[in-house]
This record gives sequence, C-alpha cells and structure tokens, in this order.
Amino acid sequence: MARYLLGRLTAVVLLLAAICLFTYFIFFSLSADPAVSICGKTCTPERIDSIRDTLGLNEPLLTQFWHFVSGLFAGRDYGTGATAIRCEAPCFGYSFQTNESVWHMMTGRLPVSVTVTVGAAVLWLLIGVGAGLLGAVKQGTWWDRASMTLALGGVAVPNYVLALVLQYFLVVRFQILPFPSAVSFSADPFLWFQSYLMPWTVLALVYASMYARLTRANVIDTLSENFLRTARAKGISRPLLLRRHALRPSLTPVVTVFGMDFAGLLGGALITEKVFGLNGIGKMAADSIAKNDQPVIMAVTLLAAFFAVFGNVIVDLLYSALDPRVRTTSP
Repeated sequence: MARYLLGRLTAVVLLLAAICLFTYFIFFSLSADPAVSICGKTCTPERIDSIRDTLGLNEPLLTQFWHFVSGLFAGRDYGTGATAIRCEAPCFGYSFQTNESVWHMMTGRLPVSVTVTVGAAVLWLLIGVGAGLLGAVKQGTWWDRASMTLALGGVAVPNYVLALVLQYFLVVRFQILPFPSAVSFSADPFLWFQSYLMPWTVLALVYASMYARLTRANVIDTLSENFLRTARAKGISRPLLLRRHALRPSLTPVVTVFGMDFAGLLGGALITEKVFGLNGIGKMAADSIAKNDQPVIMAVTLLAAFFAVFGNVIVDLLYSALDPRVRTTSP
C-alpha cells in the first residue's frame, strides 16, 4: 500500500508539473502580446511597456516559465529597484488591474467557495444516495417512479433558473430568507446558515438528481450478484444486507463522480456564485474573464487542476474502504 501511495503521489507531482507547463504556454505563447492581456482593456502604451519590463516578457519563454515556477516556491520580485513589487510564495502571479497578489486574492475568496461546496455536497449525497437506494429497493413502485421523475426534473432545470426562482419566492415575495452574503460563521451562525441555504439547495438539487439515478442503477445491479444471494442464504437481516453488502460496492462509481464534482466546485461554482453575488473563486474567475485579467484566470485554472488531480487520488484510496474486491494490497 505504501508503494502504491508513493507511486500515485509521484504521478501527481509529474502531472501537476505538466499541467503547469501547458497552462503557462497556453496563456503566454498564444497571446499576441501578453502585456496587453495582463494590463487590461483600458491601458496606456507606457503602462504596457512597464508591465512587459516588470514581468520580463522580453526574455525567452522557458526563462519566463522558470521564474514563474521558482516564484511558486520562493516568491519573486516584479521589477527592480525602488519600484519593485514583492510577491511572496506561493506566487501565482500579480494582478496589475487590482494591484494585488493573485494568491492573496484567491485565499480571500476560497473560504466562500469551500463553504458553498461542502454544504451542497452534504445535501446532494444525503438526498441523491437516499433517493437512489429507495428507488432500487422499491423498484417498480410509485416511490421509484416519483423519485426518478423528480431526478429527471432536477437534471432538466438549469441551476441559474432555479436560483432566480428561489430568490424571487424566498427573498422577494415571502421574505423568508435574507439575500445570500458571505457572512462568517463566527460572526452570526444563524445568519451564516440562512445566507448559504439557497446556494446549497440549488447545487444540491442539480447534483442529487444525477446521484439518485446512478445509485439506483448500481444498487439494482449489485442486488443481482451471486454474493448477495449467498448473504441472503446465510440469513443476514435485510437492513444489514442493503447497507453493508449492497450499498457499499454500489458506491464506487458514485465516489468517482463525487470526487470530480467536489474538486471542480472547489475551483469555483461560477454560475451559482455569480447569480447569488457570493464573492468566491467562481465569481472572481467570471469577473476576471470579463476584465481579461490574465494572471487571475491562469491561477484559477491551475487551482482547479490541483483540486481535480488530488480529488482523483483520494477517490482511488477510498475504493479499498468501500469495496474489498478492489482493495489494493502491498506486495
């Protein structure tokens, strides 16, 4: 197991290095003039020349990439002399449009994205897995048809439409909930819960629909396996049979999808954060795209790739805990 984990971590490091190299070259080699993209749409020629000198864009591309990578671990200075700008490690770049370190911008907004993601994930797992298991156990009954109909409806409705409908009825019309805002839990736990309830619900309903259908299909397939017949013959109670012998091996595909979905949302729930006005990673990415703030866009891309790669590793490790048939044993 230790050798397997070491091999996976080595592969992660190599993959992240390749993603970093590819992303950097995409942003800095395909652009006609990176200084113009970094500076923004309303920038003077003098400012563009200054940015080009500060970032060393006149140097060879590989030299620029080396400065970028070294900045991730040791920080770097943009410019020289008294006008130099210090970017502490990990330095993902510097936004000349906001005059902020990109890492500082991301860390200030990451707690909002984490809160949205974790709360929504708890809801969609409870609703999706529960509805899927119920549909599989009650296969062919009205419970099964009702849960799958709701699941299809959840997939069909776009999340921004659901978000606007909830805002109209719960905030504007009936004034049950306040408009979502990035309230800290320590400041007011109840207001924090109210502020994030609608974003959690929107994301949970969209994802729970897919998880319900996936869980139902996998549980139905597992219930027809030979080892389930053997477990029934041994007289194992039905609740224990469903929980330990049917549900656990059925969750391996669900865990795979969950790892990718969870990691992707940590990189920013762009539409949901934008609609609800939550200043997370997703909204920052959307605003940066609108302003063509290239360093921020590239940093968010790398952050999303980081979460996706490590999410995949965690999923692989969870397989052995869920299904003994795929348990990895060390030689």
